[in-house]
Amino acid sequence: MSIPAHRKPPSLIVLSTGFVVFWLVIAAFPFLWTMWGSFKVEGDFFSRADWMNALTGPITMKQHGSPFTLDGYEGAWIQQEFWKSVINTGIVTFFVVTISLTLGTLGGYALARSEFKYTFWILMAALVFRAMPHVTLVSGYLLPFFEMNIWGYLPTTIIVLVAINQPFTLWMLHSFFLSIPKDLDEAAMVDGCTRFQAFRLAIIPVMWPGVVTTGLFSFLLAYNDFTVTSMLLNQDNLTMIPKLNGFLGSTQEDGKVMYAVAAVVSAIVPLFVLILFFQRQIVSGLTAGAVKG
Repeated sequence: MSIPAHRKPPSLIVLSTGFVVFWLVIAAFPFLWTMWGSFKVEGDFFSRADWMNALTGPITMKQHGSPFTLDGYEGAWIQQEFWKSVINTGIVTFFVVTISLTLGTLGGYALARSEFKYTFWILMAALVFRAMPHVTLVSGYLLPFFEMNIWGYLPTTIIVLVAINQPFTLWMLHSFFLSIPKDLDEAAMVDGCTRFQAFRLAIIPVMWPGVVTTGLFSFLLAYNDFTVTSMLLNQDNLTMIPKLNGFLGSTQEDGKVMYAVAAVVSAIVPLFVLILFFQRQIVSGLTAGAVKG
């Protein structure tokens, strides 16, 4: 009996399912292992005698009467004041994403609808600027920031991150706008809309997935940045990633590595939640930008 053309062979289904499950386990294992270990004491999670101690937690049970403990999170968030870095990260990412998307949507729309030849050279200049290493860009800002006494503050870092991120958002949103036919703008203006009203009422709702996708990448740039934030922020205003860098060194000296492990988990969890929440918009946005209508 032949298998219908539209049905996949059972062996192929089992093989593909097994591959996906295997890939997910391999990809998720480092995070799951770290998250599990963040509820143990250092003697269990970094045990050299038996790696199973990280799973069973005999030393944790002996010290706390339970195989799990929140000492790592208490030490990181309260004793090491990691909550301040979380707030700083939230402020930086919010303003970087908001400013980048605002300027990027306006600039990308203008370049996509422009018929002038200089549009290509503007995009090329933006691409070259984006390709430059961040450290070479930030080093040029340091002297004027010191002279103006604005080094070490969050607004200064936000301005620099927006400047670095803007070419990327401009390129991405420009490609999304190109995928939207100009007839949509013209039809809205025929109905009585101004150019800006056509942009706001007719274009933005159509390319909303593209805005979400670009916003997510802008968020990741600001959230995960180390070079810019570590060079431009003082110790009182550090965001999470540079805080973790110094955090690991200080906690190792004190014998409190689990503070750093708990802080790492705290920094990663919001990324998983964000991606799960916006996964549909991200996929539709990426596919929309790949097709020029």
